[in-house]
Amino acid sequence: MDYSWLLICALLVFCMQAGFLCLESGKIRSKNSINVAAKNISDFILAAVIYWLFGFALMFGESVNGFIGISEFFVGDTQSAYQISFFLFQMMFCGTAATLLSGAVAERMSYMGYLCIASILTAVIYPIAGHWVWASAYHATNSGWLESIGFIDFAGSTVVHSVGGYVALVAIIIIGPRIGRFDGKGNLPTGSNVPMSVLGTLLLWLGWFGFNGGSTLTLSEQVPLIILNTCLAAAWGGITASICHYYYKGFVDVGYILNGVIAGLVSITANCHAVSPVDSMIIGIIAGFLLYYSTQWLEKLKIDDALGVVPAHLFAGIWGTLAVAIFADLSVLETGLTRWQQLQAQLIGVISIGFYSFILSYALLKLINRFVPLRVTTEDEIQGMNISEHQASTELIDLLSNMHQQQEGDTFTEPVPVEPFTEVGQIASQYNKVLERIKGEINKRDGAIRDFRASEKRKSDILESSMDSILIIDLQGKIIEFNPSAERNFGYIRQQVEGKDFIDLFIQPADRDVIRNSLNCKFSASEGILRNIRNSITLVRNSNETFNAEVTVTGAEFGSANNNEFTLHIRDVTRQLKLQDNLRQLAYSDPLTGLYNRTFLMNALTKTINRCQYNNETALLFFMDLDRFKKINDTLGHQAGDDLLCEVAQRLITVTRTNDIIARWGGDEFVILFAGNFNIVLAHSKANEVLNIMRQPLVLGGRKINIPISLGIAMTQKDEENNADQLIQHADIAMYHAKQNGRDNYQLFAIEMANNAKRNFNYEQEMNLGIKSGLQFSLVYQPKVTEQKELLGLEALMRWHHPKEGMISPVEFIPIAEESDLIISIGEFALSETVKQLLSWQTLGYEAVPISVNISGKHLVSERLVPYIKKLLKEHNFDANLLELEITEGVLLTDIERCIDVLSQLKALQVKISIDDFGTGYSSLNYLKRLPLDVLKIDKSFVDECATLVEDSQICATIISLANNLGLTTVAEGVETQEQLDFLTANGCHIFQGYLFSKPVLANEIQEKFLQKVINSPLQH
Repeated sequence: MDYSWLLICALLVFCMQAGFLCLESGKIRSKNSINVAAKNISDFILAAVIYWLFGFALMFGESVNGFIGISEFFVGDTQSAYQISFFLFQMMFCGTAATLLSGAVAERMSYMGYLCIASILTAVIYPIAGHWVWASAYHATNSGWLESIGFIDFAGSTVVHSVGGYVALVAIIIIGPRIGRFDGKGNLPTGSNVPMSVLGTLLLWLGWFGFNGGSTLTLSEQVPLIILNTCLAAAWGGITASICHYYYKGFVDVGYILNGVIAGLVSITANCHAVSPVDSMIIGIIAGFLLYYSTQWLEKLKIDDALGVVPAHLFAGIWGTLAVAIFADLSVLETGLTRWQQLQAQLIGVISIGFYSFILSYALLKLINRFVPLRVTTEDEIQGMNISEHQASTELIDLLSNMHQQQEGDTFTEPVPVEPFTEVGQIASQYNKVLERIKGEINKRDGAIRDFRASEKRKSDILESSMDSILIIDLQGKIIEFNPSAERNFGYIRQQVEGKDFIDLFIQPADRDVIRNSLNCKFSASEGILRNIRNSITLVRNSNETFNAEVTVTGAEFGSANNNEFTLHIRDVTRQLKLQDNLRQLAYSDPLTGLYNRTFLMNALTKTINRCQYNNETALLFFMDLDRFKKINDTLGHQAGDDLLCEVAQRLITVTRTNDIIARWGGDEFVILFAGNFNIVLAHSKANEVLNIMRQPLVLGGRKINIPISLGIAMTQKDEENNADQLIQHADIAMYHAKQNGRDNYQLFAIEMANNAKRNFNYEQEMNLGIKSGLQFSLVYQPKVTEQKELLGLEALMRWHHPKEGMISPVEFIPIAEESDLIISIGEFALSETVKQLLSWQTLGYEAVPISVNISGKHLVSERLVPYIKKLLKEHNFDANLLELEITEGVLLTDIERCIDVLSQLKALQVKISIDDFGTGYSSLNYLKRLPLDVLKIDKSFVDECATLVEDSQICATIISLANNLGLTTVAEGVETQEQLDFLTANGCHIFQGYLFSKPVLANEIQEKFLQKVINSPLQH
């Protein structure tokens, strides 16, 4: 199977056809995309057919003096499998040479003209040039004339790429640049789909591995180095070209990266078998420079190469061929030439193939252009070759056509068709919306015209029918005209005011001198009323009632200073000002409490901070939250909650100054803003004043209740930069700390609070990652024993080993987890690990002891606990009596009915239930008798001094007695001294947990010190 490598590489080279298609499709405009696809598939079909008919024969047939082959027509009948594989490999090379042309002449060459050029390239130019260099690759007795003088082109830098580049150069010189390419009006679009071009380049890169690697004709030891050299040259070519563009233009152009990669691939193709990786890097770098500067040179010559085929393939191919003599290991070339002689041979090959390809293609293309036009017409190029060449439309073209029909027919009432689920369909849909808007605007315009015409008919009645008061006065202020609206507004009839002084009648005494001076200056003075603008002023009616007015003055001169007249348009804006006040009230106030809202507060806070900084004063901010407001809403109803909020607002008003700002931040949160010479002492005093007035009881919904609040305080710092958002944040953080400190108190912000908040946030994120990793969290176990230290059970306790901070106490991370759903994930982790540990001990043959797991209130009332435990029981098939769930007594405060329901479901699964910290929370016997409990745990706070403090001893004795009467097991936690143990034992408690017996320890230590082997355990097998 010595031909299998050739077949694999032929398939890889075939991928280059897809690469060229993607590269060109992405770089040209979408109106020519179908033409690109047609050309790319057509030129490969032509190349395959022509190469099979006679191209292969001309290239590899029996040589005539090293210039042309004359045998091996119609390959396939008499050739061996290897020879057919060789043919397929070379046919892909021919297709590559033909496809190069497409990119250079894109967007303007006719389809039939392109097929003619592709046929000439594959039938005459490429096979004969290939024969000169590669004739002996098929028949060792053949030798092309360039090959015989020592010319080396390993995989075709010149034979394939320069030949294709020469034909492309001739074609673009003959057909000229695209319309608008060099007209100075801006660059053509860079392409319709740059990611598609990148994909095409990557496919070319992949195909090039077959292009260069297959040129060994067998899978030899050279292949890995060839592929490495290919990769390096491509990468360095792309890097160098992009750096050049960035150096001159200041940004990275993806097009130069792609063409730089291709230039690197082309340049290494001639020499990849005989150079080192370092040489490959240098060759690729020079190719990148050559690509960039030759591209700029062609642009200066106004030669339009749409895809940069000539720089990337022709110039890079010439460089790669010459690089053979400069970098190659001469012993690998086996030409027997010195390096200088090798350079001469390479130059002869490059020049001879260049002259042959350029001159022959130029003559033939000129001839073809006479009979088959190589370029489409200007109209067809503008329209796009998808339609002009293939009569193929697209959704976008159809849309433009419909829009053009509307333009020509002046019909904008009918919508254009919409193709759903496409981008063009979205454009069409939006265009239809625009049409609908235009239709509406046209109707409005027509209505406005009709209204204008009607108004023109009535303009002679304007003075009489105007709703504004219109007065005409002379330079002395005498009233000349007084319309009916003025009569109604001022309470005078025209005959009463005609000829009288406007200022004496309607201007307040305090303003008369200013307005008189303004009149004398023809309403152009710096004070008073000015001409041609709206002036606000207070005027007087006949009843001596004043009103807010808006006055606009226009004037006319009749050539004499004494004949000046002024028209006063007067509008009563009292109602308008009230409306503005109402709108301002709506915009900046809370509709329920009448306080300012958040929008007003933030604006005022920013202004206050700036003013305080300027005046060297302090802004003091209180952020207040009602404690357990939700419970009032839930129990007494939302109306009672609204009444409570209004009462809070009224109380805050009584403890603040008129210039202080009180705002309802939202829900049950209020903010108070003070400004002035405040200090810490005054802040404490004001905070206590607010707390005290809020602590006063009130009757709500027939019940006497208190209003406990949590208050956070923040102050601006005179030596620091302050802003509104920061001050709100600081006060909010302080309020949160007040809640943490038991509520019904205030806290003054300290930087440590912000640090703690940040730390808690970071811990929350890190805990989430730690739980998912399964590596940071683990369990330790504390024994529950009898007085004789007989093990009766264990309590599983969670530990967190932070990757950076080490072991973090549960006292720190559990409250943080409680505030989010992380506590549920931690609980599920603890349950899962506990079950696994139980099964592990049983498998090892140890006695089965129940293990209790602490469950948070949030986890208990969630929908996840019962299904998760059912899942554990089903998956691990263990005795549910060995699992005990501990809940704190305070959990029952949340939703007792829900707690009873969940605990009953767990009890039905045979899971034991324990009340932890009993005596510190709810302690309601009414609910205690309804709960399906197994164990009461006496809280450590009572155990600590049960042997020394009468109150604690009585509490412990009562709890033990209560548990015994209810048939529950009692466990005392935190037992640390013998005195405590003796007291508890004497009062009937027989199960203990604490440091007197053992600290929480790892599972292996429990196993060693406390567990006993079970003889003939069935799980030992």
